[in-house]
Amino acid sequence: MKNKYFLWPFVLLSLIGKAQEDQNIDTLKEVIVSSSRIDLPFKENSRTIQIVTAEDIQRSGVTNVADALQQVAGIDVRRQGVSGMQSDLYIRGGSFDQTLLLIDGIKVDDAQTGHHTMNLALPIEVIKRIEVIKGPAARIFGQNAFNGAINIVTKDAPENSLVTKIQGGSFHQFLGEVTGTIRRETSSHLIHVSKNFSEGYRENTDFDNTNVFVKSQFNTNKLPIDFITSFSERKFGANGFYGIATATQQYEETQASLIGFSTTIKKGNWTWKPKVYWRRNQDEYLYIRDNPSAYRNLHITNKIAAELNGSYQSKAGITGFGFEFSKYYISSNRLGDNQREIGTLFLEHRFQFFDTLLDITPGIAASYFSDFDNQVFPGIDLGVKVSENIRAYANAGYTYRVPTYTNLYYTSPTTISNPDLEAEKAVSEEVGLKWINNRLSWTFAVFNRDADNLIDYVRATETDAWQARNIQNVNTKGFETQMDYQFTINELKQKLHLGYSYLDNDVKQSEANFSQYSINSMKHQFTGSLILNWIKGFNSTIAYRYVERTAGMSYNVYDANVSYKIKAVELSMYANNIFNAEYIEAGMIPMPKGNVLFGLKYFFK
Repeated sequence: MKNKYFLWPFVLLSLIGKAQEDQNIDTLKEVIVSSSRIDLPFKENSRTIQIVTAEDIQRSGVTNVADALQQVAGIDVRRQGVSGMQSDLYIRGGSFDQTLLLIDGIKVDDAQTGHHTMNLALPIEVIKRIEVIKGPAARIFGQNAFNGAINIVTKDAPENSLVTKIQGGSFHQFLGEVTGTIRRETSSHLIHVSKNFSEGYRENTDFDNTNVFVKSQFNTNKLPIDFITSFSERKFGANGFYGIATATQQYEETQASLIGFSTTIKKGNWTWKPKVYWRRNQDEYLYIRDNPSAYRNLHITNKIAAELNGSYQSKAGITGFGFEFSKYYISSNRLGDNQREIGTLFLEHRFQFFDTLLDITPGIAASYFSDFDNQVFPGIDLGVKVSENIRAYANAGYTYRVPTYTNLYYTSPTTISNPDLEAEKAVSEEVGLKWINNRLSWTFAVFNRDADNLIDYVRATETDAWQARNIQNVNTKGFETQMDYQFTINELKQKLHLGYSYLDNDVKQSEANFSQYSINSMKHQFTGSLILNWIKGFNSTIAYRYVERTAGMSYNVYDANVSYKIKAVELSMYANNIFNAEYIEAGMIPMPKGNVLFGLKYFFK
């Protein structure tokens, strides 16, 4: 942390004392955090939750969800290139297979591998906010939420609008997109189409991405029916991906799609939330881009699911309950044809005592697995209202994850699967404090996780193939804190963000010298950003992150964004890694040095 630029966040703190305070600045304290069963305001939730708003994303200048999550303390986004290409999500030192991604509450997990989690990360223009739920979440979301979950909440269509946007810059990158909303008497619709391509920042890192997203709400005057569909196609050169630095001609194409229907029925003290959806993913991989016959993988996975969740309000509190059933299919030239069924029952109840000063929410989820042992996930949340603005909380829970088909069956010259893998298990605890008022949102949490049979890819030497193995008895502990402070200068809103996380992994029994995923996590992480509005319509953002990994590597990265909106036109310039830091986030893939994107957005009346 000796980089001289690391001192800038502390210099910025001195500016706050000179700023005029505005007690009427909106905060997130009344935002209802999405849940399948018991919905609670952000300030009343007894878990560690961070919210990234659409305004945060827009002002930061980032072009994708992976980059937007880089500023959240405790979130490790390991990218292999620009524009979020082949990004993996890690929460508090867990693997990418242990993080569940949801879109409007729909679980978009993939049974082949967690590498495909981000294939359906939506374009930022359709995102209302991103909810990051940390800690044991299996009793709330099921088995894939081993270390937490990330829920992308999409925008509504309050009025008719049309927005076009183009960006271009370094590495011959181009982004063009159109987003329109239509509001009718009994329906509303949001439609987005975008294209993003680049020649790449080094040999064979070019990409060509296509996204289509539609969200509609029908029968709005009576019983609203929500419809969502998304399609994402990615074609990219994969130079050195998957732990093979010498494999410079790898290539991959993925297609991910989602179709879902849902509604909310309220009658008296009862609330019902039925939901059905279908998620499909196709993955084609070539070891030599121009010679498919040398080595080719083709995997097609499908998930069909139905959920019925609900809640009942009584004098004793709120009771949440639900049932979901998922059917997974995979057809693959390497993994074979397999099926998996998972059925889960959920039950929880929120008690409140001493005039709502104390709340206790015990809950349980019981899951049936067609190819593994059945499991029960108990957990409990506890909250204490210290004051109107301060809440102390604690939670504990049992989590569980069955191996993916890649863990079980995928073998290549560089990777060896293990059909005898056992399911991962862990017991997690957390204690935290949150302080929220009109200007400040601050959280602090200490956490501990004792995992058994943790699945990782390990090897004894750098030349050995990666082998899937259960690592016994891994203890993970640490703490994190995050602060968002809003203030005004000359009656214009400004925002300061600071975050820090510390993580310690203690592998009790492992003969491996190298870990591909799970135990090469962040040890220290510091994030900071300052959003300044200079005059009406003109703002700038500077963002910083410092990461030190358990393997000893550390790096400092600075990004900056400037935008100016006048009438119906918005001009922007986004600069990434402005001091040309040399660093690696995943495998052995060097991240690009300084690069710039120039943008033009037009708002049609």
